[in-house]
Amino acid sequence: MVEIPVQGKPKYRELTEKILLQNYTPAGVLVSEKGDILYIHGRTGMYLEPAPGEAGMNILTMAREGLRQRLTIALQRAKNDKKPLFYSEVQVKTNGDFTSVNLVVIPVAATPYALEGPDLLLIIFEKAPVWEQKKTEEAVSGDYGNATESDVRMLKLAEKLRIKEEELKATNEELQTSTEELKSSNEEMQSVNEELQSTNEELESSKEELQSVNEELATVNAELQNKVSDLTQANNDMNNLLAGTDIGTLFVDYGMRIMRFTPAVTNLVNLIPSDVGRPIWDIATSIVGYDHLISDIREVLDKLIPKEIEVQTRSGMWFLMRIRPYRTLDNVIKGAVITFIDITELRRSRELLKESETIKRLGVVVHDSNDAITLQDLEGRILAWNPRAEKMYGWNAAEALKMNISSLVPDNLKREELDKIKKLSQAEVLEPYRTQRLSKNGRIVEVWPTASSLVDEHGNTYAITTTEREIKK
Repeated sequence: MVEIPVQGKPKYRELTEKILLQNYTPAGVLVSEKGDILYIHGRTGMYLEPAPGEAGMNILTMAREGLRQRLTIALQRAKNDKKPLFYSEVQVKTNGDFTSVNLVVIPVAATPYALEGPDLLLIIFEKAPVWEQKKTEEAVSGDYGNATESDVRMLKLAEKLRIKEEELKATNEELQTSTEELKSSNEEMQSVNEELQSTNEELESSKEELQSVNEELATVNAELQNKVSDLTQANNDMNNLLAGTDIGTLFVDYGMRIMRFTPAVTNLVNLIPSDVGRPIWDIATSIVGYDHLISDIREVLDKLIPKEIEVQTRSGMWFLMRIRPYRTLDNVIKGAVITFIDITELRRSRELLKESETIKRLGVVVHDSNDAITLQDLEGRILAWNPRAEKMYGWNAAEALKMNISSLVPDNLKREELDKIKKLSQAEVLEPYRTQRLSKNGRIVEVWPTASSLVDEHGNTYAITTTEREIKK
């Protein structure tokens, strides 16, 4: 006899258990106390089927015909009694025919494997073996061997009636339990209803108080709305007034911090909206030759005497700066108001007035001069022509103003004259020199010219004036 090595022996116990579990273990379903399916073991298609409608996993809705009512009663009794229940030969309709099934309901709490948490129930479906069915039939026929077929049928009906009575009894017990629970719930609901009624009365009282407060708030809110509307209108009027006058205005407090400013002031002081609250000495200005703004503001705040100063910006504009105390309606000094009024045109008018008076005096001298005096631009176009020039060259003023100075220069001297005009346009000084001019009748006139360039306030040459004296032969 050959001996099998120990390490090569199959695990007979595990093999036996696997075969038995695979072929003889009944189908089972683990459910909650409400019938919700938690786990399915084995094939349960003969006993359960998906219910029509929304998908759900409740064993009471999925149970096939003949099983649902028995399951409902069994779950209720097992939950209340906390002990296993067994029902034999329950008739379940499958594929158009009824099949006998043994139904077992085991509360997990009644087993050594009880878990913490909700109550769980294990439902086992076991198809009744053929030998058991035959045994039952033989027992019936043996006990009633002398009975007629009608008697046997009566006995079977009596057995079914007994089962129905048990089901009805269980249903009555369940209904009684439900009735007691409903009665208890009704009493609780009645108590809650009384509390709610009391709370509702308190809420009604609070509602009336809140309504009264709400009416008062509505009145106050309407008054505030009117005041806000008036304030907004006044603020809009003031902003439009300050912007419409185009006067730069700057408000500062006692600490020299900026409180407010108008858009026009940004032409002189580099300000943006976020500069409100900053000290004014942190802000750069475009004022030229004036660096004692802070001391002037302090002087006005100390003496309460307004101050006016004419200042000029880097762009050449002139402003009249006025510093005045900032007074409230209660006549309290809260700071200073600085305004900038554009007086550039006024300054120009003053200068033009002075220049016009000078020009008038020069005009008399030019008109009565014994020399030919002309004025021309940098292109040589004649701009002025005095009486002596008319007499020397033969063209009257109307004719001369349509001419170019080159018409008076002989061809052989044109280049030389152009070079001299170029030097004058560059603000160079020319010494007097001797040259020739052409008269209207073609006569050559010997002259001794003196030329000067006219420059603007920026030092740029814009015209040339000449004084030409005739040289007598």
